[in-house]
Amino acid sequence: MKKEDSQGIFKQIMGDYPTGVTIVTTTKEDGTPVGLTVNSFASVSLDPLMLLWSIDHRVSSLKEFTDRGKFAVHVLAEEQKELCQTFASKHEDRFSTCNWELSSNGLPIIEGALGVFECKTFKAIEAGDHTVFIGEVLDLKVNKEKDPMLYHRRVFGAIPKEFYNQKQSVPN
Repeated sequence: MKKEDSQGIFKQIMGDYPTGVTIVTTTKEDGTPVGLTVNSFASVSLDPLMLLWSIDHRVSSLKEFTDRGKFAVHVLAEEQKELCQTFASKHEDRFSTCNWELSSNGLPIIEGALGVFECKTFKAIEAGDHTVFIGEVLDLKVNKEKDPMLYHRRVFGAIPKEFYNQKQSVPN
């Protein structure tokens, strides 16, 4: 199979895999906040608490994430679609479109997320055309009143309410 064909099929399969949506933030050296929408996010370890996410090497804020050594991952709530799109765009001042503040760890924290993980970079690994950041969690917060945003087939949205009404059984 040709490389171009494999890449197209790969993108199709990954687009059919539903994920949550996050915004990852840090600061420039001068304290200016930077952030972007990310759906390549997963848990790594419970002891210690660790997670991972990845960023394309072409993204202009890669240097800030590499140099700063810390970042915050915001798990977006279903009503944050506009914010998600802003942070996925080329919009110059993304933070002017939302309420945010610096945490005690010096990280920009966006208001209204379902959950936030503040992390120090444990390891940054170059993998193909991306860098994978593994972070050790320093602080975390959850908003139990919120439901998560879902990304599927290049569409952002809510998990259908009827899904929650089904009896779920999870094997042990």
